[in-house]
Amino acid sequence: MTEIQQDQALAEAYDGITAVVDDLDDAHLQRATRCRGWLVADLLLHVLGDAQRALVALASPVDGPADVDDVSYWRGFSGGDDGAVRHAWWVRRSASAFDRPTGIARVWRETAPAAVRAAAAADPEGYVTTQGHVLRVPDFLATLTTEAVVHHLDLTPELPDAPPPGPLAVRVAVSTMDGLLSDDAVRPAGWDDTKFLLKATGRIPLSDRDRLELGEAAGWFPLLG
Repeated sequence: MTEIQQDQALAEAYDGITAVVDDLDDAHLQRATRCRGWLVADLLLHVLGDAQRALVALASPVDGPADVDDVSYWRGFSGGDDGAVRHAWWVRRSASAFDRPTGIARVWRETAPAAVRAAAAADPEGYVTTQGHVLRVPDFLATLTTEAVVHHLDLTPELPDAPPPGPLAVRVAVSTMDGLLSDDAVRPAGWDDTKFLLKATGRIPLSDRDRLELGEAAGWFPLLG
């Protein structure tokens, strides 16, 4: 994927989340997600935090070089450490501070397009800092897209009419998982992109057949939390 497409992929990823939540009422925003303990509104607030983080990072360029890329960035996020647990609890409490769940959706609709515009205006040769790392701008956008696509899928188990994430955004997320899987392993032939993303992130457990096909690489799953 060329670098100029990364901002387009992020736009597609964020537009996809907006399409999921745009017409949801308070009751639907309180349905369960694939993220344990989080309702749709909780998870939307978490992704909103990413969009806000993008605005800060893109408005505050730094000098290089980068210390991680769009794949190695994720190796520091296992998803099971104490920090992740504390963040999950913070998100739940913060979401509950809104008078109504639809208030979170309103802030998302205001913030996500601003983050996309900032991404389109950013220097693709520049660097930003986030989460204690320095990344090239295209790699930073790819991390945002990957997280948005995975959480798009997390939003939908109790929303059967929700649209899927867009193909360009999915390509970025799949490329990330391929990078984490390494060149020495091949995903099972029966996995489509969605199943790959759900299994790579531990949303769906590996079957015995999966483990047989993956061989030693099965021990690397989930690839990220």
